[in-house]
Amino acid sequence: MTSSTIRTRWSPKRDTATPQHRRAARTAAAVAAGALALSLSACGSSDEGSGGSTGDTDETTNNVTLPKLDGTSLEVAAVWSGTEQANFKKVLQEFEKRTGAKVTFVPAQDPIINFIGSKVAGGQPPDIAMLPQPGAIKQAVDKGWAKELGSEAAKELGENYSQGWQDIGKVGGKQYGVYYKAANKSLIWYNNQVFENAGASEPETWPDLLNTAQTVFDSGVTPFSVGGAEGWTLTDWFENVYLSQAGPEKYDQLAKHEIKWTDPSVKDALTTLAQVWGKPDWIAGGANGALQTDFPASVTQVFTGGDQPKAAMVAAGDFAQVNIPSSMKIGTDAKVFPFPAVGDNGPVVSGGDAAVILEDSKGSQALATWLASPDAASIQAKLGGYLSPNKNVPNSDYPNAVQQKIAKALIDAGDDFRFDMSDQAPQAFGGTPGKGEWKILQDFLKNPKDIAGTQAKLEAEAAAAYGN
Repeated sequence: MTSSTIRTRWSPKRDTATPQHRRAARTAAAVAAGALALSLSACGSSDEGSGGSTGDTDETTNNVTLPKLDGTSLEVAAVWSGTEQANFKKVLQEFEKRTGAKVTFVPAQDPIINFIGSKVAGGQPPDIAMLPQPGAIKQAVDKGWAKELGSEAAKELGENYSQGWQDIGKVGGKQYGVYYKAANKSLIWYNNQVFENAGASEPETWPDLLNTAQTVFDSGVTPFSVGGAEGWTLTDWFENVYLSQAGPEKYDQLAKHEIKWTDPSVKDALTTLAQVWGKPDWIAGGANGALQTDFPASVTQVFTGGDQPKAAMVAAGDFAQVNIPSSMKIGTDAKVFPFPAVGDNGPVVSGGDAAVILEDSKGSQALATWLASPDAASIQAKLGGYLSPNKNVPNSDYPNAVQQKIAKALIDAGDDFRFDMSDQAPQAFGGTPGKGEWKILQDFLKNPKDIAGTQAKLEAEAAAAYGN
């Protein structure tokens, strides 16, 4: 997906914990989720910034050693656009300033692995690609495109990242990816004025969410905005419900296709989703309108229109902040609460974008080293709408109290997180517009009564993609 997902609860590695350890982990997870909920709802002080860029990036620290690269030209490919792309370019500009290299940003299309494949076939791959899925990293390695990180980049990664974040950038025990950007995808943003007018409160459980939605609807505002034109937003909905309802063990099994999509746990999650998706009046524009709404618009339409926006809330990651109008103050006008618990624990799902070297050179290794440094991440952190898994980025670099709390929760989680399920899948199933899980969930949004048929389609596509 574009801005990829953190499920900061359970380790993404194989589960070797005893039942006692699992219970302890879940208890800690519940406490962490409660603390996040409290901290997010408490934000609203005068030091909070708007959705736009408020950080001062002129002053940068120098914690990383980089070589002189005068005369070197590099290309970095990513699917980022708009503000996200502009902010990343500022990070590249600082690298240019420090090294003398020239770096060109190459806009890519989804699925980026196909875009990279065409560039490789043409003999002109970018030096580095920002890959948003562990599955895409593995594909790049399997095809012989990706190059292993050198000692300097690996050293920087080891100093600044938890083991879990290092491990999801590995294939076959070798380090290929630097997770430069992370995302907490277990959040629901809402228009505070609408909630106040309706007398609605922040929900903690799924039944609470349904009650809040009804309260908002009764006040005359459509409860939900859904960016269904981009299938990854729908996978995020499913994954949050599934992780909370089915639990982490089942989540890991489904992510690896060790259980089938026809499993009863998937039926339960789709049935739960249908409690929202099956009410067209609860979704801005109904199903057809949602399927024509891209992600940025799904956020914007919650925070424009005064007392009568098109919708009251949107399930979206922390990166949604860049799409909130600057006139809406984050923490005061635009607020956020954790995705409500469907089962015993609320979900915390994560995603990210990893820098992967495709053309091995002194310059590309230096750029990967730079992207693994706190210096690089701090630049973009100050600009807002960005979250780094780099534990040495000062929390104060984030421009508002809401984002500081989200960032702290991510870093405090250490290795205890779940990565976006669709991003772990082969891209043909979990990351291709108009195909696989994205397309099937778009069809389910249109017809949420067809649970069995949706399960059968998901299983057929998954079996073909996973080869089992």
